[in-house]
Parts: sequence; C-alpha cells; structure tokens
Amino acid sequence: MLRIVLFLVLIALAAAGAAWVADQPGDLVLTAGGFRASTTLPRFVFLLGLFAAAVVLVWSILTTIWRTPGRLRRRSHEKRHARGRHAITHGLLAIGHGDTALARRHAETARRHAPNDPLALLLHAQSAQLEGNRDEAQRAFRAMAEREDTRLLGLRGLFIEAQRADDAVGAVMIAEEAIKLSPSSTWASHAVLGFRCARGDWSGALAILDSNLSAGLIDKPAYRRQRGVLLTARALELQTMDRDVARESVMEAIKLAPTLVPAAVLAAKFESEAHQVRRAMKLVEAAWLANPHPDLAEAYAHVKLGDSARQRLQRVETLAAKTPADKAGHIEGQLALARAAIDASEFSRARAVLAPYVNDPTQRVALLMAEIERTEHGDGGRARAWTLRAVRARHDPAWTADGYVSDRWRPVSPVTGRLDAFQWQTPVASLPSDKGDLIESSAFEEAMLAAPPPKRVMAPANDTLLEPAPAASVPAEQDNSPPAAKEEPAMTSAEPVRPAPEPAESSPAAATPVFRTRADLGKPAPLPIPAVIPIVRAPDDPGIDDEGPSDEFTEQIGTPKAQAGGWRGFWSRWGA
Repeated sequence: MLRIVLFLVLIALAAAGAAWVADQPGDLVLTAGGFRASTTLPRFVFLLGLFAAAVVLVWSILTTIWRTPGRLRRRSHEKRHARGRHAITHGLLAIGHGDTALARRHAETARRHAPNDPLALLLHAQSAQLEGNRDEAQRAFRAMAEREDTRLLGLRGLFIEAQRADDAVGAVMIAEEAIKLSPSSTWASHAVLGFRCARGDWSGALAILDSNLSAGLIDKPAYRRQRGVLLTARALELQTMDRDVARESVMEAIKLAPTLVPAAVLAAKFESEAHQVRRAMKLVEAAWLANPHPDLAEAYAHVKLGDSARQRLQRVETLAAKTPADKAGHIEGQLALARAAIDASEFSRARAVLAPYVNDPTQRVALLMAEIERTEHGDGGRARAWTLRAVRARHDPAWTADGYVSDRWRPVSPVTGRLDAFQWQTPVASLPSDKGDLIESSAFEEAMLAAPPPKRVMAPANDTLLEPAPAASVPAEQDNSPPAAKEEPAMTSAEPVRPAPEPAESSPAAATPVFRTRADLGKPAPLPIPAVIPIVRAPDDPGIDDEGPSDEFTEQIGTPKAQAGGWRGFWSRWGA
C-alpha cells in the first residue's frame, strides 16, 4: 500500500514539473564558437532526457559485454558445484544403505565437480572404507587432516584406521593430537584415558579426567566415581611399594566412592593396621549395604588382628544380619557365615546355613559342602561327589565387564577400555536357559550323597543295613586280587545261622570302603584275573638285585646307592 502511494506521489510530482516547464515562456540559446542553437525549454528538457536514456543504454550494453565471461564462468562453476552437491548427497545415502558401487561412482563424480569440498573428501574416504581399501581411506583422511576446517575429522578417521590395523601406539598419538586441537573431543579423551589406564599411568589418567570435567564431558557425580576408581587402582598398585601414597590415595577414593568394594577393602586393611577398628568396620559396613561381596566379609572378619576363629564368626554374624533376607545379596552373607563357621569347626552351624541352598547349589555352595564333608568326617567319597556337583553347578557372581569375566577387580574393561566397567554380577554365560543340562548327574554322585557319612563308633544293630564285616584273620579283598574259591563257612550245631551278624566296632584299618558294589550303579561283572600276574619290565629297567653286589668292581666302588654320577663318579672310579 505504501509503495502505491509513493508511486502516485511521484507521478503527481512529475506531472506538476512537466506542467511547470510547459508554462515557462522564452527560448533557450546554446552558443559554442561559431555554433548557435536556440530552442524552447520544454523541447530542451525532452532532448536532454533522450540523451540520458541513450547514455544509460550504451553503458548497459558495454558493461554487459564486459561482464559476460565472468558470468559464464560463475554459472559453470555453480552448475559444477550443484552436480557435486548432488553427487555428495546421493553418495552419502548410498553409503548409508551399503551400495558400494553406487557410492564409488558418486565419490568420483564429487571429486570431479567439487574437489575442494570437505564433504567430497569425506565421501571419498567413507566409500574407500566401505570397499575395504584402507590405503585409499588413509590418504583421504590425511588430506582432510592437512586442511584447517577438516583437521579434527581427518584425525578421527586416521584413529579409526589405526584401530582397525591394531596399531595402538599410533591410535593414541592421533588421539592426543586431537585433544590438543579440541579438549572436548569425547572419542579422543576416552581413547587416551583408556590407554593411560592400561599403561598404569594413573596420574595422566587423573589429568585427563580433570580435563573432561572442565570441558563438560562428564557431570560431577560421574567425575567423583571415576576419580575414586582411578585412585583405588593406584593404591592397589602401590600398596607394596609406597604404602604412604597408597594409603593417601585409597582414603581419598573411599570419600569419593564409599560403595566401591576394592576401595573399602583396602581402606579397612589400612585402618585395621593402624588399630582403627571401628573406623574400618564402618567403611566395610557402608560398602556391604550397597554391594555385598565376599571380599568385604573377609575384611570384616579379620578387621581385628589376633582374633580367634569363634570371634571372627561372631563378627561375620553381625555383618550378615545387616542384609535382609529379601535382598539379592543375602546369599553372600550366608556364604560368609558358612565360611567362618567352617574355620571355627562349627560344622553343624555351617550345614544349617547352607541347607536352603543345597538343592540347587552354586559352585561356592558345593565346594563349601565338600570341605565340610572332608574336614568333619574325613569322607573323601562325599567330598568328591560335592566337587563333581560344583563342576556342573550354577556360576556364582563374578567381576564382569562387557562379557569378560575376571577373577579380580580391574579399573578398565579390557574389551572396550571403558572406565569403571566391572560389576559384581552373574556372568551372562551362566544365566538360566530353556535347554537342559549337557552333563547329567552321575549314579556315583547320587549314591555317595545318599549314603550316610561314615561313623567311627559302634553302629546300631538293626537300624541300618550294613555290609557284613570281614573276618579278623582274613585281609580285605582288593580289586585286583584273584577270585578265591568259595568255601562253606564252619557252623556249630548249637548256634543257628543269623541272617545279619552283629557288626563289631570298626577300626581305622577296616573303615567303610569308599567305592561299594551297588546294584543301582549298573557296574559290569569283573573279568577273571589270573592267579599269577607276570611282572613285565621295561627294556631299560635293570631291576633290583636282592643279593647285593657280588663282583669285585662293585665291591670297590660301593653299593649302587653310593655311586656318584657325572665327573664325580668318573674320578671315584679311578680312585681320585
């Protein structure tokens, strides 16, 4: 609307000016030397307008002719750039859906039409990676690393190629160069942090962690946790070399991460050595409530040096009572209690603690039961049966990170280099599945677990069915002895035959055999063994001479036991 008003105003002013010029009387005379021209004012204004229009037209024609080559060049460049952008766009799309040939064609087109475009270099590098041409990809990334605008992207590509080539040193050098350019690069800081942790450079790792906090890559709680992990790793490494630095590091770590299990265990150890028993117990209890762990129970049991096994058992009972029965870590307290009861020789208490878990035991439960059987009764058969069950039993929780199971805690995952990756949990391979067990329970195991433990006292006469005891004058028959002829037992006329004779008190020499002949074992009938077994000696076995040396030479140098070998034997034979 405003433009229309202005246009109408301009037309009105032009009309008013033209009317004013037409109303002016008189003539306009132009004299130049001998030239004289006379005209009216309206005509002069009209001629002046025509001249100005002609000048403008000529100038426009000349400038158009002058600028035509540049315009043609710019138009050609714009067309080439548009084709390059089109090729880059469709090439990246081809890489996205995995079309190697199409991506390569678009990359060649982009290099022809837009050779200096950063995206063209990226398309060329990624198409080479997609084809598996690592040399070409490295050349493209090096070209990108030499440019100011794509240097960080080129370093990122070179880092990936170094990782694919298993060049750890080269990858870390590239990552450190990237950190100098951009401290906020997540991939570079992660790589350098993992490398320094793997090398044991805890001071350098702490510096990288502080840089990550300054760059805003991690928040304050994550920073406190990771710093506690690094300080704990340094303390564990220096606890035997520099105890002062180790103590200082672990005390700072336990303040930053009070629930970290290795930090709590090591801090409790240092406090216990300094006779700060209450402080050590509080540290272990705080970590135990968050994450029950057998190392914490072990540290809590031995928090006071010089205690007896029964005192350690009482202390472990206090710790196990802090974990409610509905919590997932309740079994850790029960296993720790069973371990302390075994050490205190209270086997009935240990059996009562492990009773809820023996039907579906884990490996630790089965091994504890085997130790109880071996220590309490000396029953090797039942102990071996429990050991066999431990082989097939469910796995206990372990330190696990990215599918890697370790026997000890580590600060960094060896698979991905992730800090604080290890967690106390059941490994993935041991989780329950729908498939049945590959190894079925053996008849030996069932028989040994079903049999009562051996007793060293007088057994009741008619409570259980026992095997008849052998005669005192006849030794027990071994497995490899020849079958003896059966003889009818001598019987007196006054005494009737008893179906099961009363067993006498068993002696240590005639204890209950471990391996019994049971009908449910399905053992095949033994093959007949010859009465005389020939002794076969090896060709190089000289045997044993019962009569001793008889020749003169052996009498001079002594018995075979006194003979010396090597150079000493040589000189002894020559009388030296």
